[in-house]
Amino acid sequence: MAARARLSRRIGAAAIAAAAGGGILLFGPTFSASDRGEAGAHISAIRQRITDPNVVVPSRATQASALIGANSANPLDMLVIGGGATGSGVALDAVTRGLRVGLVEREDFASGTSSRSTKLIHGGVRYLEKAVFNLDYGQLKLVFHALEERKQLIENAPHLCNALPCMTPCFEWFDVVYYWAGLKMYDLVAGRHLLHLSRYYSAEESSELFPTLARKGKDRNLKGTVVYFDGQMNDSRLNVGVACTAAVAGAAVLNHAEVVAFLRDEDGKRIIGARIRDNLSGKEFDTYAKVIVNAAGPFCDSVRKMVDKEARSMICPSSGVHVVLPDYYSPEGMGLIVPKTKDGRVVFMLPWLGRTVAGTTDSNTDITLLPEPHEDEIQFILDAISDYLTVKVRRTDVLSAWSGIRPLATDPSAKNTESISRDHVVCEDYPGLVTITGGKWTTYRSMAEDAVNAAIKSGKLSPTSKCITQYLCIIGGDGWDPSSFTVLAQQYVRMKKTFSGKVVPGVMDTAVAKHLSHAYGTMAERVAAIAQNEHMGKRLAHGYPYLEAEVAYCARHEYCESAVDFIARRSRLAFLDTDAAGRALPRIIEILAAEHNWDKSRKKEELEKGKGFLETFKSSKNAQFHDGKHE
Repeated sequence: MAARARLSRRIGAAAIAAAAGGGILLFGPTFSASDRGEAGAHISAIRQRITDPNVVVPSRATQASALIGANSANPLDMLVIGGGATGSGVALDAVTRGLRVGLVEREDFASGTSSRSTKLIHGGVRYLEKAVFNLDYGQLKLVFHALEERKQLIENAPHLCNALPCMTPCFEWFDVVYYWAGLKMYDLVAGRHLLHLSRYYSAEESSELFPTLARKGKDRNLKGTVVYFDGQMNDSRLNVGVACTAAVAGAAVLNHAEVVAFLRDEDGKRIIGARIRDNLSGKEFDTYAKVIVNAAGPFCDSVRKMVDKEARSMICPSSGVHVVLPDYYSPEGMGLIVPKTKDGRVVFMLPWLGRTVAGTTDSNTDITLLPEPHEDEIQFILDAISDYLTVKVRRTDVLSAWSGIRPLATDPSAKNTESISRDHVVCEDYPGLVTITGGKWTTYRSMAEDAVNAAIKSGKLSPTSKCITQYLCIIGGDGWDPSSFTVLAQQYVRMKKTFSGKVVPGVMDTAVAKHLSHAYGTMAERVAAIAQNEHMGKRLAHGYPYLEAEVAYCARHEYCESAVDFIARRSRLAFLDTDAAGRALPRIIEILAAEHNWDKSRKKEELEKGKGFLETFKSSKNAQFHDGKHE
């Protein structure tokens, strides 16, 4: 246990040092006078609004009315299409610059790529390797920028993001030197944005830190490991948090609302608005805006082709498949990343929300609303990780498996398409329609900043402030620290029903308190109050800390409009355990029905949609076949 103790002391010391130096890791971003400049008062006003303990997110009806009211005589400054990380980030950036902003999302916030990520906030170790060996300054700039954004993202959403140590196994002494030197360079490039220093551990120390790591394999012996740090996040809750922060700041955000056509000016030369269908009510209305930002992720080409059917495609979609395994596959607080498997691909295992996420694939795919993982992709991941573990890797252990679409982008104005960018692309290939796509979760904030800058230029807008999102915590993050859960544990009980129908108090145990604190930040007490005062303190699924009260809270304050919205994005139950999510569905629907006044027909529809959604997650129960090797 000596190695684990030393690692724990290092992490603790680093956190204390960071706190002493300005609260970087624990208490959100610091605000120096030079950083604030003239925007200081504006930042303070926005922060005060977001951190108000009585803050209320505007209702969905209010948001719809604001969009309907944006007519040709009084248009929005900006209308954003797409409620993923980038689109929500654009809305937040624009509204905090003093612009009138609307956002529409066809499904739900984070319903696409933004909820199906690797959950890592990273600078890009592989990009650094390419930069060094190819002498590519462009790749190096990407790494510098991503590492800066990595640190900023963790600071701005401390309850949803954290530093995660990642172990790289070395089976040759050359690998030890190579990875140690490479990851030390990663530390050096991070500079003042460093999370924690990387270091080498012997084979014995590595076994203490990662007990299921195999020390011996076919014709090889573990020489040691190099542990470095990147960030990890709860991606969909972070996305929802950004959207809700934009709403509190004044943006009219509307999920389950789809653009069905564009409105043009009298000459037909510029886009001046959009025809929008509310997919919940079926009603359509027009919304006018001086400029429209297309942030539809993998679907950005379909939006562009609504304007010009001959538009050159920007997206080269890539499939990333992940599987979720029980917690015993990896230790709590330590990930495993193998930079190069026998077929040259990267695989990883990361602890996440009490389970283990393993992945990933990178293969061509078609663009669909609900991408499904293929069985051979799941088997590839299981085969790859089995080479590095002592635990028997079984297909029956897969609790959930999902596929996400990476929107790798090309610039439509480029002379050739030989180079597909891992960076983002901003373009205006039709007057009034600015498109932002590509990039990655880590850099969503700076992507949004670039898109808003382009939109301001296109629409000749007059913002009252410069971009301030670098210094802005999302809702629930400002004032949060890792010990916040103790307040919940000490001051609240969970009311629950017994089998006899009586309501009895239950203990606000540590697991539930920590979950609420990390999922909702400083808003967690509101959820706990619902559990205590409205007799909704029962867990939704055995073995998971999700409470009935969360369903009600999310319906009231986070635009949770369907059962799938909750199991997939407000909570992560569908991603963590497909079977558990299926068992929780009836109770979730019952609570949402009470919140949204659903009739029997709507409840039946929600149950069918929920089951259909879960069938796209290939858990062991949903798998069409099993490879006997993993039984």
